[in-house]
Amino acid sequence: MTPKFKRVFLIVLDSVGIGHAADADKFNDQGSNTILNIDRVVKGLSLPNLENMGFGNFDNYLTMKPTKNHLGYYARVAEKSLGKDTMTGHWEIMGLYITKPFKTFTDTGFPKALLDELSQRSGHGIIGNKAASGTEIIKELGELHMRTKDLIVYTSADSVLQIAAHESIVPIPELYKICEIAREITLRDEYKLGRVIARPFIGDNKTNFKRTSNRHDYALSPFNPTYLDVLKDNKLDVVSIGKIADIFNNQGITKSIKTKSNLDGIEQTIKTLGDDFTGLCFVNLVDFDSEFGHRRDPFGYANALKEFDTKLPQILKGLRPDDLLMITADHGNDPTYRGTDHTRENVPLLVYSPSFKQNGLIMGNHDTYANIGATIIENFNLEPKKQIGVSFLGKLI
Repeated sequence: MTPKFKRVFLIVLDSVGIGHAADADKFNDQGSNTILNIDRVVKGLSLPNLENMGFGNFDNYLTMKPTKNHLGYYARVAEKSLGKDTMTGHWEIMGLYITKPFKTFTDTGFPKALLDELSQRSGHGIIGNKAASGTEIIKELGELHMRTKDLIVYTSADSVLQIAAHESIVPIPELYKICEIAREITLRDEYKLGRVIARPFIGDNKTNFKRTSNRHDYALSPFNPTYLDVLKDNKLDVVSIGKIADIFNNQGITKSIKTKSNLDGIEQTIKTLGDDFTGLCFVNLVDFDSEFGHRRDPFGYANALKEFDTKLPQILKGLRPDDLLMITADHGNDPTYRGTDHTRENVPLLVYSPSFKQNGLIMGNHDTYANIGATIIENFNLEPKKQIGVSFLGKLI
């Protein structure tokens, strides 16, 4: 049977939340609202193209207004899994519920036993061991690292262990080997981290240290097949743009395109719109989260949203009549909120195809991100062994 849509483009605006979830009190995130609070701080977000798709309907914004005849459809989506990190959100979109959150070491740093074993097996001392911005910690400790060859180990609000090292001090192959050791250690139940990330950098001193594109992620593989596996196993294309392949440890991916920034990810998406394939193009735009949410920079976040909004018409123009576009998020990260952690929020869902016969449809509230993946699976007439989520394909007219 021919699919309703030959190509599906799913774009995740990483951390673009639209208000605290019903269970936000369990995460101590009451009152968080990424978009509304940015709107208030910058005294009015101007996102006319997203507004035209219904984005102004999610709250009482200063500038964006509700529209009745918006392009496509919109919905508000809640996360069902117990967590608020990147892997949890993306895995749920693709049909996996997380009932036990990945471990984080944001407040305490990593246990001594973990670091002692990593040091012994790598042959390097360790400095850092705290939650930090990657650019700031290499500025703080990079020169010491160059003198001592000690590894800069740090974490964040995510379930992650990151190792920064200068490319001339710890060559890339050695850094990758060290990260493989760290990945092996942190698979144990007492640590159980979502990801280990190699963070190489270059430069002469703290005034010009710069991270390179040789970053490499070592993620957990999904504990069960995801909807991506179902697509791939049925000979459909699954194109990853950005860190999607890393999040799923390359499982269920047929083509991976790395990106350097949100803008690069947007440009790669526009380029992929010109390709002929059948299946899913899955995009993550991470700068909202990593560059502005965690760093509590509402003005930078607002500018990043404007950048995407400005490019959105090019994405819409590239869509073919048998294409489907879905824009959503994986969690919140309110840059006006306390701390530097993600925030437990509902996320937007904007859906559009040039073939829609009716615009302005409100799809209401959804109780799990998995409805997105279930819709993609039904579109391609597939039946996974275990169906998670409920498809809304029948509403797309």
